[in-house]
Amino acid sequence: MQTPMKRKSLFKLIAVLMPFLVLIILEGALRLFGYGHDLAVFVEDPARTGYMVLNQHASKRYFANQKNATYGNAEPFRAKKTPGTFRIFVLGESTTIGYPYMNNGSFHRWLQYRLLQTFPERDFEVINLSLTAVNSYTVLDFGKAVLGYEPDAVLVYTGHNEYYGAMGVAATKGIGYSRILARCLMNLRGMRITQLIASLTDGVAALMSVNKLDLRENLMKRMASDQQIAFGSAAYNAGLDQYKENMNELADALRAKGVPLLISNLVSNEKDLKPFISIPEGKGKSADAHYQSGIDLYKQANYTGAKKEFVLAKELDALRFRAPEALNVMIKQIAQTHKGVTLVDARSLFEQHSTGGILGSETLLEHVHPNLAGYALLSEAFYQTLQKAKLLPVPANEMPFEILKKQMPITLVDSLKGAYEMMILKEGWPFNIPMPAAEKREKTEEEKLAGALVVKQISWRDAMARLQQHYAALKDTAQMLRVTEALALDDPLNTVHWDNAGKLSAALGWNRQAVGYFSKAFRMENSFERARMLFVLLLKMDQPEEALPYVTYAAAHNTTRFDLGGLQAFVQQQVEAKQQRR
Repeated sequence: MQTPMKRKSLFKLIAVLMPFLVLIILEGALRLFGYGHDLAVFVEDPARTGYMVLNQHASKRYFANQKNATYGNAEPFRAKKTPGTFRIFVLGESTTIGYPYMNNGSFHRWLQYRLLQTFPERDFEVINLSLTAVNSYTVLDFGKAVLGYEPDAVLVYTGHNEYYGAMGVAATKGIGYSRILARCLMNLRGMRITQLIASLTDGVAALMSVNKLDLRENLMKRMASDQQIAFGSAAYNAGLDQYKENMNELADALRAKGVPLLISNLVSNEKDLKPFISIPEGKGKSADAHYQSGIDLYKQANYTGAKKEFVLAKELDALRFRAPEALNVMIKQIAQTHKGVTLVDARSLFEQHSTGGILGSETLLEHVHPNLAGYALLSEAFYQTLQKAKLLPVPANEMPFEILKKQMPITLVDSLKGAYEMMILKEGWPFNIPMPAAEKREKTEEEKLAGALVVKQISWRDAMARLQQHYAALKDTAQMLRVTEALALDDPLNTVHWDNAGKLSAALGWNRQAVGYFSKAFRMENSFERARMLFVLLLKMDQPEEALPYVTYAAAHNTTRFDLGGLQAFVQQQVEAKQQRR
């Protein structure tokens, strides 16, 4: 029998636990009735059994205002990796996802295409998990999540958003730059109760606010507004500490699983971007004054002095959309101190392609985003580092960088879309550059499609389908192939694109490339027709040894009235004759 004292203690315990019990019941009820979103990094691909895809709600864990949450690529991959496949995950922010070109403009697609052409007999997966307006917190969480999916390498390019990105220093002043509190906040956002409260408070705030959230404003303004962060300030140092701790934790997590990490240093516009907000340094010289000194020295061809002044101007710019130099020092230290981490020296490569080694419009569009030449260089930096780390086999026929730049299947629509996006961005804060006057002439089909893409009237794949029809009407086989290759890169699980790329390559007489595409499709799905195309091409190329397996398959799965037994015997004789001549 309980004593009064024990009963009193029990009632106290129940009183303490009751609110938690109510919360648990409410959380369970909200989940049961399907309220809110699962914020896990990956979800099962609803279109393909056995495949995973980036959860389009995953970013909501990081954004205080859910309306600012961004969405990444949907690049499906097998939950259980196919034997022999080399799987690469790519993590980062807007540069890493390929803004403003997106799709095949991103460096990971340049890398994917080069690997495809250099190693046509191998299967590579390059899966981009990047998001716009995020920083090292997201990269850390996504990096840990990929460890359950057999990565052969993880590529990281991040650092420009430590101040104004989601969970950036300027966005988390209320929690005092504490990583512990930041992590608690991110975990709480995964709860349905928290999502319900956030929805209610956002709704009330929207009703009561005089200044309504204008989603037409660019994301830069919505995330940063007029927040200034002085060089050397507490907020400035907090951004550095945040990056260092997150990236060190990521490096430790990957090393523990034996997964190589390739982390790139950062590039930003030094020469062709005036400081956004100029404030004086300790000695009284402002960011604008340093920038003007850089301009004067550059005109005198004093590139060493000019670079120093330009970099100082960037460092003193109080609107920190460009990463401080200290981050590049930190990235180098991370690579030096962690086993299994390799530095990708993208900055040196960009400097080699810039007059006087000063980064500017040769490779960059505005403050941090590369142009197409810059994205090609970024892919080259990662490709070289993958080779340096001995993660790639020795190529028999490597695609040179100069050939990659000419052959990469980026269409004129992609290029124009990027140019239009950039004009829209620069028209707003903090650039405030008026758009050029529209030309009074009939627009080309490419211009019409690019314009429709920018205003989201059509999807990218629909734009490519219409572009393909346009080039077919013109009987332009080379451009039809370019569009088909672009579609294949964007939708690599669709064998139709590889088959079409093979047929168009063969029509142009590019037999080696055609074999690469047909063999890719054949590995995905064996068929008599693909085997037939392959052995015909390989015999034309006088490669009976390579043709024989496809002749054998075709003979065993013959769907025609022709007897392939004789051809099989003939090819076998050719193989033996070649071997005797060696």
